[in-house]
Amino acid sequence: MAKRVYEVWKGSNKFFLGGRLIFGPDARSLLVTLLLIIVPVIVFCVFVASHLRHQFKSYNAGYLILAVAVVFTIHVLVLLLLTSARDPGIVPRNAHPPEEEFRYDTSASVEIGGRQTPSLQFPRTKEVMVNGMPVRVKYCDTCMLYRPPRCSHCSICNNCVERFDHHCPWVGQCIGLRNYRYFFCFVSSATLLCIYVFAFSAFYIKVLMDSDHGTVWKAMKESPASVVLMAYCFISLWFVGGLTGFHLYLISTNQTTYENFRYRADNRLNVYDRGCLNNFMEVFCTKVKPSRNKFRAFAQEEAPRPTLPPTREVEAEDMREDRRTKVEDDLDIGGDLLKISQRHNIEDIEADIRSRGSDVVHHNSSEGDSVLGSDRRAPGVQADIRHSSWGRRSESWEIAPEVLGMNSNTQESRGYATSKETYQ
Repeated sequence: MAKRVYEVWKGSNKFFLGGRLIFGPDARSLLVTLLLIIVPVIVFCVFVASHLRHQFKSYNAGYLILAVAVVFTIHVLVLLLLTSARDPGIVPRNAHPPEEEFRYDTSASVEIGGRQTPSLQFPRTKEVMVNGMPVRVKYCDTCMLYRPPRCSHCSICNNCVERFDHHCPWVGQCIGLRNYRYFFCFVSSATLLCIYVFAFSAFYIKVLMDSDHGTVWKAMKESPASVVLMAYCFISLWFVGGLTGFHLYLISTNQTTYENFRYRADNRLNVYDRGCLNNFMEVFCTKVKPSRNKFRAFAQEEAPRPTLPPTREVEAEDMREDRRTKVEDDLDIGGDLLKISQRHNIEDIEADIRSRGSDVVHHNSSEGDSVLGSDRRAPGVQADIRHSSWGRRSESWEIAPEVLGMNSNTQESRGYATSKETYQ
């Protein structure tokens, strides 16, 4: 059964609802963010907003405070979902390296068959033109592509992301080209929500002081929830408020967080800065580009890697020829060693025959046929016994045909002439 793209995705992302929602690998941290938003709002609605309903002459005004808190919280949660559950601008990785970018690196050549063969390498960087200025882009070994300008590889999600800003653990997702707008709106809306809850909690303390003609401490004892909310919102404002101010600066200068932290000390010319107004227009008034990935589409089988160009086919053929030559040389050397080994075996047999011949005891009897020591002859050696003119038998020692046959077949197979030797 064919699988869908999100089922065979090579990144570290997590998918839900059949690939409709995509999160980072740290998506669980999103639950903490939800609790940090929802719990304070619930406390505010129960212990502050509900009591403020009776403090206004118009009864509807009290309900309006409660309704605004609920609606504004839902707005923040929707922005959080749009930030964390969508494709931030992932660049699809290649199945194979770009063949047109191969080059020969003679400095890293490898010796094969006694000759230096240059290894194939990729240029680590190359230059592209952006707004009439050259910009250097890098090659990504993981995604096997040259990253577009302002693109960077996220080590957490294991993806190359266009206009990479940073990976935010609070939303469990990378912040890039397609969700930066929603991220900024989420942070700024959370800042406004903190201000809203802080302001009406302080207002409720003021109402308690006026109604009972008491002090601040007495009012705080009467509504400890308001005190806790004020402290919580004050601390949160340092975080989300500071983040909002920082990103306002980045948008006005058309920078990303990654670029600001990495190139701050280089004093590099920002080729993307088009003026404050145009920079804001680019972030908030341009159409969000569609995703390059179809996560719910059926995954296609990887196409076979393209064949090598003619120059590399010739080089590959040369390498194969070198291997064949080396094998033939090894066979020749092995054949010579076999010849030498066989020659030494024959010489050893001859020496053994001579040493044994001195131990043979001939007994003169009426028949004259008693020979001792024949059972100790070397294997493959036959004795040819003949009568001499003196009346004794003479022994002619000869190498067995099986031994010479083995040597003959071996030498004839290597193209050498073979002669039969007889030792007497």
